[in-house]
Amino acid sequence: MAKFSHISGDRMLDLINTVEWRLGGPQREEDLTSYSLMLTWCQESGVIDASEQNLLLALAEKNPRTAANELDKVITLRENAYEALFHGDAAATAALAAAYRKAIAAATLVRGENGTSWAWEDQTTALDLPRHRITRGLIELLKRDDLDRLDQCEDATCGWVYLDTSPRRNRRWCVTRDCGDRNRSRAYYARQQARKQAT
Repeated sequence: MAKFSHISGDRMLDLINTVEWRLGGPQREEDLTSYSLMLTWCQESGVIDASEQNLLLALAEKNPRTAANELDKVITLRENAYEALFHGDAAATAALAAAYRKAIAAATLVRGENGTSWAWEDQTTALDLPRHRITRGLIELLKRDDLDRLDQCEDATCGWVYLDTSPRRNRRWCVTRDCGDRNRSRAYYARQQARKQAT
C-alpha cells in the first residue's frame, strides 16, 4: 500500500501535495519529515527505483547531516514550485531555474535504447540524486501544455492541487470521498441550522 497520495495527475504535483492542510495555518502538517520518507515518495512516484532507494538509504545512514540538508533543499524546491505555479512568484521561478542549471550539470544527455528519444542520465548516485531528478521533473511540469487545467481543492484549508481532467472541467475537490464529503456535510449542517433559526 502506498504511503503517499497520488491523485493529482502529475507526480510533481503529487510532490506539492506532500503537505497536509497547506492553507490551514497551524493545522499545516509536513509529510516529508525525513530523508527516508522523501525516498519513499520518490520510489512510489518512479523518481528512483528500489535498488537506488536502498543505496541512498545506506548513504544517508553514513551521512545524516548531508541527508537532512538534501531533504530541506527538496522541500524548498517543492515550495518554490507551488509559489511559481499558483502565485507567479518571480523569485521562486528564478530559484527553480538556478536549481535546474545545477541538475543538468550533474547529468549527461544520452540517447535511449530505442534510438529516438533522449534522457538525462545522472553521473553519480549520491544523496543529491533525488533532488536533481525532482528538479528536472518540476521543470517538465512547468512546460506542460495543459496547465490551464491546473486547479486547487476548494476546501478552505486543504490546498492540495491537481490537473482537472474531467470532461466538463468541474472537479472541485482533491478527493471526493474526503474533502468533498466533508464540505457537503458542512453545507448540509449549515442549511439545517439556517432553517431552524428561520422557524
